Amino acid sequence: MQRLAREWQQANTPVAFVPTMGYLHRGHFSLIGKARSCVGRKGKVVVSIFVNPSQFGPAEDLSKYPRDLKRDKRLCTEAGTDVLFTPTPQQMYPGGYSTWVTEETLSKGMEGASRPTHFRGVATVVAKLFQVVMPNFAIFGAKDFQQSAVVRRMVRDLNFPIKIILSPTVREADGLALSSRNKYLSREQRAQATVLWRALQMAKTRTAKGTIPSGLLKKELRKLIEAEPEARLDYIEFFHPDTLELADEARTGTHLALAVFLGKTRLIDNAKL
Repeated sequence: MQRLAREWQQANTPVAFVPTMGYLHRGHFSLIGKARSCVGRKGKVVVSIFVNPSQFGPAEDLSKYPRDLKRDKRLCTEAGTDVLFTPTPQQMYPGGYSTWVTEETLSKGMEGASRPTHFRGVATVVAKLFQVVMPNFAIFGAKDFQQSAVVRRMVRDLNFPIKIILSPTVREADGLALSSRNKYLSREQRAQATVLWRALQMAKTRTAKGTIPSGLLKKELRKLIEAEPEARLDYIEFFHPDTLELADEARTGTHLALAVFLGKTRLIDNAKL
């Protein structure tokens, strides 16, 4: 992959990269489409599939994370991918591996607080993938808003010559954000999972009428979410989208992120109010 990337560089061929953990869905296809629009027909679109062990905590779902490489290969071909890169854990983390990339500001709250080692694993594997694929553009989904902010900061701080592009969240007809983990949901949990979307819409409606203290709005949203029998709130945060600093007041332009358990399945979503 790295030799191929160097050949593309020497030929001035633009490269757009979509890093994934596989089990692809329409959200991933939108990222691949965005990648193609960045580089045109003469450029190259690279998709990676790698279930990164270093971003999973000890009690998380690494072993159960859905995988279907045969299906994903077919879907990548149909979506117009030029190269599918599928390294193994042993290739990415050889014996004695001891080097890590840590972003120390944007990664502290929200997902970083709930999953303390998560962003170290994300930043490290993305940095390694960037070194191998050497893209001009990298496409990330807006559903993982904090992740994209961490990656953007890493790219800036470590001087990667890559433009990070954020692609809008793709949703089901009832508002649920597409996620590989949606596969875990039972029929009852799937119906209840729309509460994440309903919470975002409720927050938009409330802030459209004026500024509201974040603490008060959190209480209202918690009540809405926990009215669902299998829903358990992990966090709700209001923050400034550029700095991720928490906001004492929610208003139009404030960003909202939340994480909710439906049974054992943890879902995240976010929106600009």
